[in-house]
Amino acid sequence: MAAHEPQRPETNGADAETTPTDRRAHGQVAPGAAAESDDDAAMQDGDETAAGPASQTVEAAHDTAGDTARRADSASAERKAEVASLSFRAGRMPAPLRGSLASLQRQNDRVDAEGLERIENEADLAARIANKLLVPLPASIALTVNAELEENHRYCRPWTAKFLADLARVHEAAFHRSIEVSSAVRTVEYQKRLMEINGNAAPAEGDLVSPHLTGATIDIAKSGLSRSEIAWMRQRLAGLQATGKIDVEEEFRQACFHITVYKSYVARKAGAATPANPATPSTTRRTDE
Repeated sequence: MAAHEPQRPETNGADAETTPTDRRAHGQVAPGAAAESDDDAAMQDGDETAAGPASQTVEAAHDTAGDTARRADSASAERKAEVASLSFRAGRMPAPLRGSLASLQRQNDRVDAEGLERIENEADLAARIANKLLVPLPASIALTVNAELEENHRYCRPWTAKFLADLARVHEAAFHRSIEVSSAVRTVEYQKRLMEINGNAAPAEGDLVSPHLTGATIDIAKSGLSRSEIAWMRQRLAGLQATGKIDVEEEFRQACFHITVYKSYVARKAGAATPANPATPSTTRRTDE
């Protein structure tokens, strides 16, 4: 299957995961401001001795001013509470899912253990697509693909496609909006060119490289997502990461969720039936991928 080299790497949206030295949060959303509480302190009792008319007048003026101030404080607190509620009704904004050197190391170790090879060039990519080791991104009404992403780079591993379809379906049911994939499979050649124009791009060669080179990783753009959608994404992705089915790094310079999906996302449960006449390594090309 012939494939043409892309004219230039995509630079919009989220086209590179952050390297350990560049993972700094830009634009982190702070939690909603808590409403100020009213001043409920009891007034100190004064001397109960009789006071003259002038003293009574002063005390009445102080009481009126105090009541007015307390009413203003209460109204301000109610307004702030309403704004906070509108900003994020589900409660506190979950913490960002920041990347780390340990996370990048884990992603490399996991994809190596799963037998996923780095895709060297466009010919290698085309061969893996032809052998169905990579499948098209599951675009739908719930999942769009960045228009600038090259056609032959709109592929990923089958289990990554399943993850995307599931995530997009649940998100669309909750928010009636789509999510966008801004980057998917890359080749070593492509990553080298990307490094020349994007200092934030992960290495293409060495012990620690971009997991995009295996096709198991995709980026979901944060641009256009509401505060509630970002909170929802953080909660859902954190839960899947805790089970060991994915690793996620929330990026801020490219504004995306970088997600590496592992085979365990679609692993059969114990006792599940296996397909009849399973393929053997001797009859297929890299079926372990």
